[in-house]
Amino acid sequence: MTGYEELVVKVEDVKGSYYQIGLQQSKGLLSLLQMQKDALLHLTRSTNTQIAKQLLQKHCPQLINEMEGLSAGTALSLDIVLRLYSGYTITFPEMGCTAFMRDGMYVRNYDFSPALYDARLVFSNPENGYASIGFSQQIVGRLDGMNEYGLVVGLHFVNHEHSEEGFIASTIIRILLEQCKTIEEACMLIKEIPHGYCYNYSMTDCSGRAIVVEASPQKQVIKRENSFICTNHFESIQLIEKNKKMIEGSIHRKQFLTKLLKEELTTTALYQHFNTENSPLFYHNYKEYFGTLHTIIYQPKTLEILVGIGGNAQPTAFSFKEYLEGALMLPKEIKGIIYTN
Repeated sequence: MTGYEELVVKVEDVKGSYYQIGLQQSKGLLSLLQMQKDALLHLTRSTNTQIAKQLLQKHCPQLINEMEGLSAGTALSLDIVLRLYSGYTITFPEMGCTAFMRDGMYVRNYDFSPALYDARLVFSNPENGYASIGFSQQIVGRLDGMNEYGLVVGLHFVNHEHSEEGFIASTIIRILLEQCKTIEEACMLIKEIPHGYCYNYSMTDCSGRAIVVEASPQKQVIKRENSFICTNHFESIQLIEKNKKMIEGSIHRKQFLTKLLKEELTTTALYQHFNTENSPLFYHNYKEYFGTLHTIIYQPKTLEILVGIGGNAQPTAFSFKEYLEGALMLPKEIKGIIYTN
């Protein structure tokens, strides 16, 4: 891949029982599965699907129903679907993410490679769980998202050297969005779920408060005091030793955002700080799994969303409130441009 390249994100609307949601997603999954299957089979070679199923049964059995629907729709065994999409004991390349939470806004860049990017923005309205919108990872998981109660959660990779058997962050985010209304509820649940790797979780809700949860497989630390910024390193005394050796880029992004805390920023200005290609928050290292793929602003109080794909993108606005009322006409896709040279 060299030069400028179009990045197309599908916008999907799924609803009904979790089994039906699995079936609905399977219709558009075959091309994505064909593209990612070999890589995912390699990354999940250590996955124990029986344990994954037992843990999901305990923490979020609805997701098993969804994967049963995926299994039926793709003609893959449930064992293979659990292996590919449960997010249990999967080895994933490093990624970068930056989030800023202030004045009722949560803005975030997701930095990775298009090769392992689902490129799916999913509006989900299940019968027995909370409705949500978010970018999917491995179909079932979410890179970031907001639910109908205004809870917003995003992941930030820290390190994979201190791993244990457990779930990847995208699965954990999906579980939180399905079951939690507030950051308090999310903080309680996140400590019950087994974590596979070291991640930060940035969170906010309708209250306007913002927190970061630093999570390793061994310990989860909740930072409650003015946690308006989140990048890709731990800061707590309990977990700082689990950082990667090279965290200068993560520190640099946090320092830049700290300066923004002193400024009065409109939604448009904040979006541009993240999405403009010459911003210190925007990266082009797609071949190294560190290129900016999407920028998103969630606004919990109004349930409004602003999405940009690639860089210098004209943002697309959505009202999740209108979606819940059945009054929102969704586009089939959102397009953007990434520079992969």
